[in-house]
Amino acid sequence: MTFHSDYSLQSLNTFGIDAKASYYASTSSIDELRELLVQTEGRPLRILGGGSNILFTHDVAGIVIRNNIQGITIKSENETHALVCAGGGVNWHQLVLWCLQHNLGGIENLSLIPGTVGAAPIQNIGAYGVEIKDVFSHLEAVSLEDGSLKVFRQDECRFGYRDSIFKREAAGKYFIAYVYLQLTKTDHRLNTAYGAIRDTLQENGIAEPTIHDVSEAVISIRSSKLPDPARLGNAGSFFKNPEIPAAQFEALQQQYPRIVHFPGSDGRVKVPAGWLIEQCGWKGFREGSVGCYDKQALVLVNYGGASGREVFGLAQRIINSVEKQFGIRLTPEVNIW
Repeated sequence: MTFHSDYSLQSLNTFGIDAKASYYASTSSIDELRELLVQTEGRPLRILGGGSNILFTHDVAGIVIRNNIQGITIKSENETHALVCAGGGVNWHQLVLWCLQHNLGGIENLSLIPGTVGAAPIQNIGAYGVEIKDVFSHLEAVSLEDGSLKVFRQDECRFGYRDSIFKREAAGKYFIAYVYLQLTKTDHRLNTAYGAIRDTLQENGIAEPTIHDVSEAVISIRSSKLPDPARLGNAGSFFKNPEIPAAQFEALQQQYPRIVHFPGSDGRVKVPAGWLIEQCGWKGFREGSVGCYDKQALVLVNYGGASGREVFGLAQRIINSVEKQFGIRLTPEVNIW
């Protein structure tokens, strides 16, 4: 393994923040990772995937390891389903495209989500009515403490809304090497109930969509709302959509009859964070090198040269503004380092 000292992470995070790691290394296999763990002798380790869900607010002490394990294979299959295995360093959207090429359904709604396969279960990524937990079989992870390999099944991952055990008690303790997904080969169960997908399909004159049609609709929707990180630094949706008690929602609805909402979990009501932010006047706001994207209030952007602290400062101002007006405290979806 080759270690790089005082290594710039600017090209490895989609916000384009110029933070440095005390030491940096990339690993493409479990054996390489285990070799690295021996060499580091217990020094602090941080795992980096695609850098699409991270905001660096300062330089990173210790050692940053980039997950670069590649490969996509079908491990087993029958007439109706296939078990697909993908390396943790595989680009997520490339996995979606690979599955579509092999006519495997289940993750077409998750098209164009940035990041890597290894990061997907940590966040329990989701979009347009589908989450990775819906097709998740298991994953293989390496303990950063002793290098042992552990299998995490569906129930052991404790998936929640943009949440999993890897963001809580197992945070920073495992390196996700391989993820296994159970996908359909026939009789695909399409999820087109989300309004934007339904409208896009109708606009394109598609009455009986395929998994390919759904994917193309999602790509079109996401491309129209979210800026390309290669042109404008961002990490996609910065905040989670809050879920509030029904009683609190009913009180808000009296004051704001047009409040956008969806059914949440356990009888709660989900209110889109983007709607709340826009109502507070932040959509399109810009101050220096940071701002709130003019096409989607949920996205904070780096117009060039911004520091992570400046982006985080804007996020805090938005959080305080929404809480003051609506009594709802937003929670960042992006990991703050």
